[in-house]
Amino acid sequence: MHQDWRGNVVTAGDATTLAGVDAFVEGFLAYETRAADVIGAADADAGCALANAYAAFAWLFLESPEGLARARPYLARAESAAVCATERERLTVATARAWADGDIPRALALGAHAAEHFPRDLALAKIAQYHCFNLGDAPGMLRIAAGVLPANDDLAYAHGMIAFAYEQCHLLADAERAAHDAISRKRKEPWAHHALAHVLLTQGRNAEGRAFLEDVKDTWTDLNSFMLTHNWWHLSLVMIEQGEAARVLDHYATRIWGVWKEYSQDQIGAVSLLARLELAGVDVGDRWQDLAEHLAPRVGEHVQPFLDLHYLYGLARAGRTEADAMLESLRAFARTAPAFVRPAWQEVALPVAEALLAHARGKYAACARVLLPVLPRLAEIGGSHAQRDLFEQIADDALIRSGSLVAAQGRLEQRRAGNPHSVPTRARLAGVYRALGLPGQAARVSA
Repeated sequence: MHQDWRGNVVTAGDATTLAGVDAFVEGFLAYETRAADVIGAADADAGCALANAYAAFAWLFLESPEGLARARPYLARAESAAVCATERERLTVATARAWADGDIPRALALGAHAAEHFPRDLALAKIAQYHCFNLGDAPGMLRIAAGVLPANDDLAYAHGMIAFAYEQCHLLADAERAAHDAISRKRKEPWAHHALAHVLLTQGRNAEGRAFLEDVKDTWTDLNSFMLTHNWWHLSLVMIEQGEAARVLDHYATRIWGVWKEYSQDQIGAVSLLARLELAGVDVGDRWQDLAEHLAPRVGEHVQPFLDLHYLYGLARAGRTEADAMLESLRAFARTAPAFVRPAWQEVALPVAEALLAHARGKYAACARVLLPVLPRLAEIGGSHAQRDLFEQIADDALIRSGSLVAAQGRLEQRRAGNPHSVPTRARLAGVYRALGLPGQAARVSA
């Protein structure tokens, strides 16, 4: 019997397979490209249940039908080899099966069991956090991270995991402390960088957030495309808040879009950033058209509601007719979605999709009318606070453009209270005050 880098027993044929297993687990936690090394290890060792289950996970993270299809052969091999595997390895295989079958409640139950009985298995804990995140279950993320932290207190990644869980639970002081704990153990801990970026943005500490991200960006090496582009996305958000939106285009093509254009997370990051730039008054040129070429094949996928909404908005902003087809496909899917997520699809994602399509086509009153009532339930569709804020900003824009200035004033003042130095918020609010016949207040906001 072999042991992995955390001391867990691995039923592997040789040290090469074990190296692939270790590459997946640590690479997964570190968001590094080496996590994909397990695919080669699994190809070379069909009898290792764990390596093949991890390879299945690697493909499932593509968040697409193609990824599911690529995962299935590895899952089949993992299940065949599971008869000779340990209990922890069989639990891993069962988790991969549940995910592949779309039985996320079972995957979460297995993750909770693993956190209790095998707390040094951080891969299963991280995967359980991922599923909680996609369901908007921030306390679930925290419960998983808190359960495994005592057994992994020496490990920066464990502190990064709990830092983001704290942040999503609005426990910002705890999140900041945990992120610093992680970074003190390992300066190159991009998930902790990401958690701290969330805290600083949420608290309107824009200059501090900019300085921090600029300081640690030299460590963003060998990262997978999601983590690389997402941390640059966070730096871009701070730049927008500081009034430097136009400069974001300088690195959009190489650090946000263009790293892996086929990947779901890179695509939604690009959609989100282009939308925010437009809301800040930046002309993004023909960038929507390039992005839409990669979104068009997504029309009928419906892997996650949060992904769908970005795909649809990007297609609509590019003027593509596929946006209408996607809305119709989404309506049909929402009627038959799995019971545990059907309310999120029917009652949240569908009206948000209708609102986004209306906004993209200049139907601002219709957008505001449909979008505003569902904003309190946005967490149900997944995504982080910072990511879902795009929909809040679109609602503000729709109110302003439709002439609903009284409602816009109230929302924007609440936004300014949380981020008093936000240049875009102050500019929008000043314009609203001028339109309301309050030039003195507009001057105070602009000062």
